[in-house]
Amino acid sequence: MKTQIILAALIVSTWATTAQQTGKAYEQSIPGTDLTVSMKPIPGGSFTMGSPKNDEGPVHKVSVDAFWMGEFEITWDLYQLFMSREIDVDRPAKAAGSEVSLDIDAVSGATTPYVEMSFGMGTDGYPAVCMTQYAASKFCEWLSAMTGNFYRLPTEAEWEYACKAGTDSDYSFGNDPYQLNEYAWSANNSQDKYQKVGTKKPNPWGLHDMHGNVAEWTLDQYAPYSKASQNNPFIKPTKTYPRSVRGGSYMDDPDQLRSSARTKSEKGWKVRDPQIPKSKWWHTDAQFVGFRVVRPVKTPSAQAQKSYWKQKH
Repeated sequence: MKTQIILAALIVSTWATTAQQTGKAYEQSIPGTDLTVSMKPIPGGSFTMGSPKNDEGPVHKVSVDAFWMGEFEITWDLYQLFMSREIDVDRPAKAAGSEVSLDIDAVSGATTPYVEMSFGMGTDGYPAVCMTQYAASKFCEWLSAMTGNFYRLPTEAEWEYACKAGTDSDYSFGNDPYQLNEYAWSANNSQDKYQKVGTKKPNPWGLHDMHGNVAEWTLDQYAPYSKASQNNPFIKPTKTYPRSVRGGSYMDDPDQLRSSARTKSEKGWKVRDPQIPKSKWWHTDAQFVGFRVVRPVKTPSAQAQKSYWKQKH
């Protein structure tokens, strides 16, 4: 059975490499499981980032290279594999993909939280929440080591570009917030809890829950935008707070779910953490924050890969 799983992983990984070259969607298998991460192709291009509202300006021109983005937010089913690390032994001696060469034992694992972090809202098929940006990046490193393909968090520019999906309206479906119920879980319809991923309509590029359900980590330090046109912008974090979170959540009003809306992390997200020092893995009071992964078409060097995974926590 184990041999069959490894062979299946090799086949899917080969298909994933082909998909990367041809711009097709693919399913990334995880050795030792029947779970996959569904990846959608995001074409490279330019867009207008930001809006005149609040801290979302100045509006400026941004270009990004092509990448793949997770169709769904990472669920507890997947995140718990990273937490337990029981399937690490099922990774082939040589990972199926060829983009990453990394010893799985070298990847740090998340500490066990002192409370159940789904807070009774659901696990199987539901988005994982409460992790720090550091923990989300470590999941990406672990996924990369397991598969041999390079995964990371999206930059803030990549996230907004993928959310807008070629549109220039408040939301990926237009400007009418009354249509939001068809595409998003917000404070208006969520019953104060996150919902299973993929139960609302996707945006034009096939991505679900970019508006609402849970907000999502990006790689960037939260900082004012520049007026200048930029190519693949990324503000590398130099301090723990604030970091950039996008998309809004099941707790937010429609205005906070707009494609350009921004949120910044804060120390208050750890208020109930009793540890001294506070955990670098968990935000006990951020039951509304999760993440999704991306895979760039242009694989960065091994040194650059590590820089994406090992941000200051």
